[in-house]
Amino acid sequence: MTTALDRALSDHSAFAEEPLAPVTAALRAMFGTSTELPGLAPDLLVQDPTTWTPTAALAGESLDVLLDSPRRRWQAQPPAAAALAWKAYTYWLALPAVLGWASTRRVPLLTGSSALMHFDDPRPLVTLGMHPDITVAVLPSDPLALSGLSQVRVVADEADLLAELRRSLLDEHLTPMLEAIQSRVRLGKRTLLGSLASGVAYAVLRSADVMPGSSASAIDILLGALGVEDLIELVPGRAGKLDVQRKTCCLAFTLPKPKVCLGCCIKQS
Repeated sequence: MTTALDRALSDHSAFAEEPLAPVTAALRAMFGTSTELPGLAPDLLVQDPTTWTPTAALAGESLDVLLDSPRRRWQAQPPAAAALAWKAYTYWLALPAVLGWASTRRVPLLTGSSALMHFDDPRPLVTLGMHPDITVAVLPSDPLALSGLSQVRVVADEADLLAELRRSLLDEHLTPMLEAIQSRVRLGKRTLLGSLASGVAYAVLRSADVMPGSSASAIDILLGALGVEDLIELVPGRAGKLDVQRKTCCLAFTLPKPKVCLGCCIKQS
């Protein structure tokens, strides 16, 4: 069967002209759509950024809006609310970068200024999108490298591409947000980064059927680049597939209606 991802990758003209084509194709292959995903803007790009807020604001006062949502929705105590908000946020934020890297080594650089958000949709905790001029990092072999598009950044090799992913996603985006969370509630860095590690791993595993190469290898490379490789393990799951075993907890078990996630480090009785 030809998937949406296969069709996008076979059309080199569209592939070169649309920097995020591999990412939206992967989303369609995973979820059946890239336009109706609670948590992400339709087809990722925000055509009118004036109605959205740069996510850099989550290192300031906008963080309180994000943290208040799980407090109201699940009656979560402040540490659990922060841990669960971070868990959801990092999964949806990292997903486009992970899919871009895994599908074609094409990475949208999701800095706090290029990633946008709003809180208008009551279904997700926050809706994320990308500025229409977001920079996309590519290898010299990518068709985009010769496109002349101003938002394309050509890097020398795989190591530099992973360094750009880490710089934009973690160093310039999530680290300031993490520090802002820790200024409000008592949560360890390891606890929070464990959710980032599991989110990246789940993104790869959930796209395994439409992505080339080994999922385990891709996860090892990505988590190593982000410096969080020691926070999860890949274990045998159902039907011979891999699953994620966390070494930290998202604190969902502390909710008034406790939940223990499948890969939680807290063993169910």
